Amino acid sequence: MARRSRLRFDPIAEAKKNWDNAGWSDVSDGMAFVTSVMRVHQLLIARVDEVLSPYGLTFARFEVLMLLTFSRTGQMPLGKIGQRLQVHPASVTNAIDRLEGGGLVQRIRHPSDGRTTLATITDAGRDLTLHAVGDLNQEVFAAIGLELSDVRAVVEALSSLRAQAGDFETE
Repeated sequence: MARRSRLRFDPIAEAKKNWDNAGWSDVSDGMAFVTSVMRVHQLLIARVDEVLSPYGLTFARFEVLMLLTFSRTGQMPLGKIGQRLQVHPASVTNAIDRLEGGGLVQRIRHPSDGRTTLATITDAGRDLTLHAVGDLNQEVFAAIGLELSDVRAVVEALSSLRAQAGDFETE
């Protein structure tokens, strides 16, 4: 991936100063947090895309394959895939269309509910997923760029935000 030249200052810290100077210091930390998370999202997506690109996968399609890989039977109703991945049904349909076109999954009718379609991972899908997850584990997940304690603290903090937003039920 081509690297851009580095800035000599942190633009988000500069934006925070501008917020403070504009009289919005009561929300400048929140602005810096949101902007930082969004920028880190861009950086992580770029890293993941770089690793998955040789496999012809996006992260969304990779997530579907992993979900099917981890399921007991290697298959799951399309609606349940959407629920588990927290995406719109149209996004699931698009991902399944692309994966099916590549021979990585196939759609089958649910044996006892004719209204339900199952996505089933193929042997080719399992093989590709095994290779892709190995590369992601090594090149992205094992090298986040933070100490493990920091990674865990960020995950915990973001989990709290997600719970407050209604992503999942808490005890």
